[in-house]
Amino acid sequence: MSSLTPASDPIDNTRRARIARLREETDPIVAAERRTALRALLRTPLLTPDGEHSGEFALIRRHREWLATWFAHHANWSLSVTAEVARLRKTPAVTTDSSRGAMDARSEELFTRTRYVLLCLALAALERGDRQVTLGRLAEAITSSIAADPGFVTAGFAWSLDNQGGRRDFVHALRFLLALGALRRVQGDEERFVHDKGSDALYNVIRPVLVVLLACRRSPSLVTTMDFESRLDALTEDSGRPDTIESQNRAIRAWLVRRLVDDPVLYYQTLSAENRAYLDRQRGHLIPELTAATGLEAEVRAEGIALADADGDCTDIGLPEEGTEGHLTLLLATWFAGKLRETRESAPGLTTIEAVRQQTARLIRKHRHHWRKEVTQKGAEIWLTQLVLSRLAGLGLIECQSAGVIPLPAVGRYALRATQELEEIVESEALDFE
Repeated sequence: MSSLTPASDPIDNTRRARIARLREETDPIVAAERRTALRALLRTPLLTPDGEHSGEFALIRRHREWLATWFAHHANWSLSVTAEVARLRKTPAVTTDSSRGAMDARSEELFTRTRYVLLCLALAALERGDRQVTLGRLAEAITSSIAADPGFVTAGFAWSLDNQGGRRDFVHALRFLLALGALRRVQGDEERFVHDKGSDALYNVIRPVLVVLLACRRSPSLVTTMDFESRLDALTEDSGRPDTIESQNRAIRAWLVRRLVDDPVLYYQTLSAENRAYLDRQRGHLIPELTAATGLEAEVRAEGIALADADGDCTDIGLPEEGTEGHLTLLLATWFAGKLRETRESAPGLTTIEAVRQQTARLIRKHRHHWRKEVTQKGAEIWLTQLVLSRLAGLGLIECQSAGVIPLPAVGRYALRATQELEEIVESEALDFE
């Protein structure tokens, strides 16, 4: 007896068609939400539900499983998301790059060694303290910790609240904790403390943020090596050594992904022969995967690869930027690009810091009428040059050495056509900025 195939149910067909149409409509929306959430975490690895990132935080919570899987698979980074905080534990691919250190958002001053020490001591004091803390009590706790440990004196660490510079260092560390969300101001203003040692402020300690700040794979107390670079490697190294070809390839892939999505430029000259060979083999698959997920645009050149952020919302340092510093940064980038072009047939030459300061002074003289008055003061070219060089190094456009500066290939994209604004400034004598 032959079997009969039942006719399809028209109701089921209609339902399946509606589901298919709904999937076609929602898939692009879901992909866009995931891309927004992923970009937010790449730029700010620690996010809280309040403040300017509330919208991105909601998307991160909605897609936390997909995001955690993506980061673990591609970069071997872990993501934890709760109702209070989202924390992407980004392990840098290169621990020796110091071009993108912590910065005070208000003054745009880079953290010094003193401020890093004060930040760590403040975190230790907050971990032992109550749910609320005053500025004065936190300062006292840090002072007591320094006095109780003779190692600070041995290391040459000198800090005091009795001078304005010491109080400013402390306030910058405090503001950094406020920006991270580990502290929330209840009353007062820490800026007044810089000028008046007797002023005070009250803060809530946000413990869910405090406990996830540390982003290392091993506890610092378990690291026994003494030199700085070895300690960094021990804190960030992945557990276990890859012992198969497959695991070795996974480790190389994760390292390359970290370089591509976290560093402004990946220069081929910085790669080992093994990593370069893997990238050459897998570039056709790897780059499209990263650009599709992140929305970044790949620029593949003879010297390396950059995933450019055309929208600008995934970048902590942009170029060009507005204001005096942004304009000067662009002009000096163009100047370095010209020097790179002059040495195109040979290795890029080294430009001394003094020569860069001289160029900064000339640019100040030329643009002083529409720049801030502060930059016309004596000695302004010294700190302005340092600020701009830090930015350019952080963008992978130059390499700063003790003897001077070397322009890197990516700065060539700022070799603009000649205009009156960019024409060479001729001075008969070197400028005195001592």
